[in-house]
This record gives sequence, structure tokens and C-alpha cells, in this order.
Amino acid sequence: MNIKLTKHCLMAAAAMGLCAPAYTQEMDKMWGESVVKLRAENAKKGQLFEEGNYAMFIHWGLYSQLANLVDGKTYYGIGEWIMNKNMAGIPIAEYKELAKEFNPVKFDAKAIAQLAKDAGMKYIIITSKHHDGFAMYHSKSNKFNVVDATPYGHDPMKDLAKACEEVGIGFGFYYSHNQDWTFPGGGNGPGKDEEGNRATFDDYYLKKCLPQVKEITSEYGPIEIVWFDTPGKIPKKYVEELVEVVRQNQPDAMICGRAGHGLGDYQSLGDMEVPVKNVEGLWETVDTTNDSWAYAYYDENWKTPKVILDRLIATVARGGTYMLNIGPRGDGSVPQHAVDSLRESGEWIRRYPQVVYATDASPWEHALPWGDVTVKGNKMFLSVFEWPDSGELCLPGLKSEIKSARLLDGDKSESVEHKKVNGWTRFSVPLAAPEKLVSVIEVELDGPPEADPTFGLDPEIRTEIRSDFSSVEGAAKNSTRWMEKFGEWKHVDRVTEWTKDGAATWEVEVLEPGNYQVDLTYAGEGRLVWKVAVEGGEAIQNQQNSSHNYQSFPIGWLEFPKPGRYKVSVSCIEGNTETASLKSIGFLRVP
Repeated sequence: MNIKLTKHCLMAAAAMGLCAPAYTQEMDKMWGESVVKLRAENAKKGQLFEEGNYAMFIHWGLYSQLANLVDGKTYYGIGEWIMNKNMAGIPIAEYKELAKEFNPVKFDAKAIAQLAKDAGMKYIIITSKHHDGFAMYHSKSNKFNVVDATPYGHDPMKDLAKACEEVGIGFGFYYSHNQDWTFPGGGNGPGKDEEGNRATFDDYYLKKCLPQVKEITSEYGPIEIVWFDTPGKIPKKYVEELVEVVRQNQPDAMICGRAGHGLGDYQSLGDMEVPVKNVEGLWETVDTTNDSWAYAYYDENWKTPKVILDRLIATVARGGTYMLNIGPRGDGSVPQHAVDSLRESGEWIRRYPQVVYATDASPWEHALPWGDVTVKGNKMFLSVFEWPDSGELCLPGLKSEIKSARLLDGDKSESVEHKKVNGWTRFSVPLAAPEKLVSVIEVELDGPPEADPTFGLDPEIRTEIRSDFSSVEGAAKNSTRWMEKFGEWKHVDRVTEWTKDGAATWEVEVLEPGNYQVDLTYAGEGRLVWKVAVEGGEAIQNQQNSSHNYQSFPIGWLEFPKPGRYKVSVSCIEGNTETASLKSIGFLRVP
């Protein structure tokens, strides 16, 4: 059984007040077939989330027809927030008038469901109501919806739920349960009703939120996930009630952790956040095909098929599920660049499903210089994004014995020779990569894979090591996030607040001795002097300028005189050291 699925079953047992050993050994004898049935139900719940590892997110609403253009002015940032004061600041009455022009006649539910299927995705989650308060389904409890308030007059969610069932993928809803910018009492919404009476959150919750959650969980067939968002200060009692509604109406549905108060079934990381370290438990990351979640006319910064696969495999290799967003236009059509990238990356997944589905996290607990590793039983799949020109792929720290190694080419494969050198495994591979996007080497082991997670400096490909993996003295290691454009989040762990004797230190493994070009990726103010030192060896230092955003700067050559393990430290020794923020260190062997 998949390790992640096993964890989920154990969590279910724990929720019933049972310890896992007693549950498996004693209760089978007591309850027999009923226990087998209970296990099947637990396995079914969240199975697509845990084993599929890949899903489609869809942000679509009234905001889509504005496409970030209001009164001739372009607003740069995430489109679904266009009416908010941080974007165009559209008055409520004016925003509601947009519904009279919303007529998405090009929305093709079957085509979108088939696109998700072709992309290799296992379910679709779509916005039933975002923060703007407009329901993209036929809500009986509030007229501000796609059927009653628009000339379209049709429920596209009925079509999409049916289309997902027909193509064989799951379906679920996003619902903004706390924020509602157009309903009195909703989070960040008006404080008075249309008669001028004071409105409270209770008014919004009882009159709109609770009834609508009942609707979306009872009128659209089986639901895979209910994806609540931005809980803010919503009282716990309300989240408990919403969770109970989902449990009653959709007992097999998962609930996103963004419901709040720790009441979801799994953790949802920050927007656009692909972690660099393995993460325990059940979790997902949500990402988008360009920069905005909802359609923005100017946003042509599309992820290529290779970038999509990179972020998907990195998420799966860290132990999670990847949900990738598309933003249809106001007329319902999907931008062709997104379609093309999803289909091309999906064709790769069709050729190598074993790399993505029902796989477990990498035993290295982080990416490797040339790519990443996913695991299924006693097999590892090496996804090689940076193919070595030398004909040798180097893998550090593998403790398990290799039974066989094969270079895959869809359904075909060829044996790969390998040998151990100074604790590394060297695979002899063709000079040219067999795949345009990502090449795959399947490695069968004599048991479950075990690896030393110490970073190995690749002899050919630049090795970047993030500050997350450093030990720190005389400085602070913490996380920060910021917006490049409004709502376009970036995340980084960094070392900052350097003192005179401060240092960030990493342990590294060297296969090929010699000189390595060292670079540092950092942000800061003014010119900074950095020192990089090998414990018991040489030290180098250099002055470079800095920027408010993270950029890489060369420091110099650092020598490792023989193979083996070294400790490398970085210090910021001159300049505005307190504001210097170190993201990573990079090593590239000098030929």
C-alpha cells in the first residue's frame, strides 16, 4: 500500500480514538467484514488526492471579463481581486452591474474536463464563489449568481460536474467562506445592508455562507474536495458547522486546511509555494500556469511544459500534491498557451505515469542538481532535467544496493551500467538525453530506498544549496514572503541579521576534487563583503553590490583538495550586514 495512503488510514483510526496496532489486530477479529468495509471507505476518501498527486484548479468569475482592465487602466496583479481597494477599488453597485454583461458562451465543460484528463490531472476544483461574492452556480439562497443575474442564465457547474464524471476524473468546489465583499456582514464586505441597518458576520454566515455550502455539497453529485479559503477571523464554531455539513452531504470528500482552526483534512501551503524540503503528512501546493489566478489580458508569462513538470515532480518528491490553475476568459474560453503547455506535459505523464502517481517522497529529502527522485516500493525514478554532457550521471549518498537500472523510453527501456565510487553511484548514460523534456532512469533496489541527505557537489552540474539546510550561529534563519505584483507571492527561507562573527554552515560531499566556482544568491542594501570558508581549508572573500530582490553574484574559486566531506561556511563581514539576506550558495566545478 502507498505510504501516504497508509498514513491517511492511520489518521482515520486515530480520529476514532484507536491506536493503530489495536485497530489492525483486534478489531478485525471483533467486527470482521464491517472493519473491512470501514477500511475501504477510509481508503476511498481522498484517494485521488493521495495517489493522483496532480489536479486542476480553476479561477473563473465576473472578474474574468474585466481581465484587469478597468476604465482603460491596466491593473497588474491577480485578477480575482480586481474590485478590491488594493486593485481597482470598484464600488459594490458598479461591480454587480457587470453581471448584466456576463455571457460566457464559449465555456465548454467537456473540453475543459478533457483538457484536465489529457494533462494527467485526476480532479478539478473550481471557484463556486470567490471573495467578490458572485456565485458561479445556480444558488437558490442568493440571486447574485450566474443563472439569475446574467444573460447567460445557465449553470456551468452542472455541465462541468457531468463532464468530469464522463471523462473519469473527480470534481470539487472552491468556496470563500469568510470573505464576501458584496454581501452585508461578509469578511471585508459592507457593514450595512441596503436599508442602512448594521450588518454582522452572523447575517452573512446564516443568510448566505451556510446555505450556499449546503447547496454546493448536495446538488452536484460526488465531490472530491471542498476547498475553503482565507479563514481570517471566522469563529471556530462556524467552521465546525461547515465541516459537519460537508461530512453529512459528502462523506467521501476531503476538506482543505484553509477552512481554518486546524479542522481540514490536509495542509495547503502558501500560494505558488513549492517547498525545497520534504514535508510530512498530507499536503498540497497550489500554483498557476502564468502569474495571475484569474484571467488577466496582459499576462503572457506562461509556464513551459518543462517548468510544469519540474514543479509537479518537485512537489511529489517532497511528499505532496500539486494543483495547477487555469484562468478562463470572461467568455469561458481557455488561453491556448495554457492548453498547449498542459497537453504537452500531460503527454509526458502518459508515457511515465509511474513517476507521478501513487509515489512517495525522495529519501534525499531535497532536489538534486540534475533533477529529482520519486519512489514506488523498491523502485526509484530519477527524473533528469539537466542531462550530463559527460555521459555520467552522479548520485550521492545511496545506501541501498542496486539490483538493476534502466533508462526508460516510454514502454521501452535499456539497461544502464553503474558503479560505486567513493560512496557515489555513477550511471553510464548516452551523451544525448533521450527525452526532450525530462528523461527517466528507473532504479530497482534490494529493499526500500535509503539515502544520506547530505548535499553532494555534482562534478558537472551546478549544485545550489538553500539556506533552509544550513546551521546558523550569530545570525537569524527565518522565512519571508513578498509580492512581485499584487497577489503574486514569492517565498524564501533566508539567513539574515548577521553579527560580526555570524556564519551559515553546510556540510557537503565532494566526489571530484579541485576548484569550484562559488556564487551566493542574496538580497540587501549597498555593497557587501562576503566570506566563504572551508573548515580546515582555504577561505575566499569578495565585495559585490546588492539588490532588493534576490540575485546571484560570483564570489570566487574555492578548492576542495580531495574527495570527502567538508563543512563550508558563509559570513557577511562588511557593509549593511543586518539587512543582508542570504538565500543560497552555489558550486560549479571548474573544468
